[in-house]
Amino acid sequence: MDLRKLKTLIDLVSESGISELEVNEGEDRVRIVNTKLAQGQQSTAPITYAAAAPSPIAVTAPAPAAPTAAEHAAAEEATATAAGFVAKSPMVGTFYRAANPESPNFVNVGDTVTVGQTLCIIEAMKLLNEIESEKAGVVKQILCENGQGVEYDQPLFVIA
Repeated sequence: MDLRKLKTLIDLVSESGISELEVNEGEDRVRIVNTKLAQGQQSTAPITYAAAAPSPIAVTAPAPAAPTAAEHAAAEEATATAAGFVAKSPMVGTFYRAANPESPNFVNVGDTVTVGQTLCIIEAMKLLNEIESEKAGVVKQILCENGQGVEYDQPLFVIA
């Protein structure tokens, strides 16, 4: 398998968020594993690459020095829980506060929301999913930045 195909496969795994890809082409066999996603962690994880023939290749990206998004979210949730209802992400994806960059945000801090009102959009696998409020109240805190990657069950909003 030539290097261009291998590079394309590596990019596919790192950009798509899949945890593992195995390709057989004749006698060549390539298995690419995103080790952090295989363990159920964030998609910006280091990726390990291995080829069965002719020789193994191992590449690891440097680990981030800052706290992970999960650690940051846990700290935010601990402080937010006392303040009111915490709206959490129902999926892994990218958080957007508005339908597009030119549109106004769905909600801002201080806005009153009703049950079923759209709070944000989470893009997952090129699909835009509207996240609706489960409780009525006032938005006290927005816990994510626009364009930020979010994990399943990560706190997004505090509504009191």
